[in-house]
Amino acid sequence: MRFEKWQALGNDYLVLEEAALPWPLTAARVRRLCEPHTGVGSDGVLLLSEHDDPGYVARLRIFNPDGSEAELSGNGAREAVLYLHRRGWTQADTFSIQTAAGEIRPTITGPDTCTLDMGRARLRSKDFPSGDDAGTGRLTAGGHEWDFQHVSIGNPQCVIEVGDEVEELDLARIGPAIEGSELFPNRTNVSFIEIDGSTVRARIFERGVGETLSSGTGASGAAVAAVLRGASAPITVRLDGGELTVEVSDDLDVRLTGTASPVYRAELSQDLADELSALD
Repeated sequence: MRFEKWQALGNDYLVLEEAALPWPLTAARVRRLCEPHTGVGSDGVLLLSEHDDPGYVARLRIFNPDGSEAELSGNGAREAVLYLHRRGWTQADTFSIQTAAGEIRPTITGPDTCTLDMGRARLRSKDFPSGDDAGTGRLTAGGHEWDFQHVSIGNPQCVIEVGDEVEELDLARIGPAIEGSELFPNRTNVSFIEIDGSTVRARIFERGVGETLSSGTGASGAAVAAVLRGASAPITVRLDGGELTVEVSDDLDVRLTGTASPVYRAELSQDLADELSALD
């Protein structure tokens, strides 16, 4: 079975075409593929399939390494978009793909760059049911109270402004309690940020992943939170893996620009392919 590995600011995914799979992609198979030492190793899996609506180039499903399915990933979506273009699914520079979060409309701007129209961010959503229209709240984790901004941008984001403490935080210690807080019935992604004008430094604890080098939706949520606090867009978001540019309109429409590139194309070893076939 052939696959490609792609990365965007250090956030790497395996790209699979559903029509080429010899079996359904189950949670157990995702976990086995993503294992870092005995599998292929990745931050998740992107599954591409044809769409029966001619208005869409493809349907994209996104899986976390724990086997759960994510509504959206900004980095993963950029990787999928550039893969589709390179592999000949479309020659257009602007097109639509369908995700669990709805339609995503990318524009390819270079050999390894594209801009994603991420849709309109919302401050009130089913993922923070006790929240009000402002989307703000407070929770306790790691023996500390944190004020947060909820942002829904295809998936739930919890953005916490911590100022110059951002580099010192132990995300592995405090992240899981925030991700799994009872305030968020579907769990949440968490961004810890420092705002400096139109630049935001962000560290990301991703739902189903843990601390990650970068996250496109996390950067989008961080940028929205910064704009709500008076920052002027476009926002440059500095992540451990590099920088993303996020445009945020007065109505909270979000456009995300960044890079993505292939790492390698390969076939699974026969032993691993046999293991995957035996899994449910």
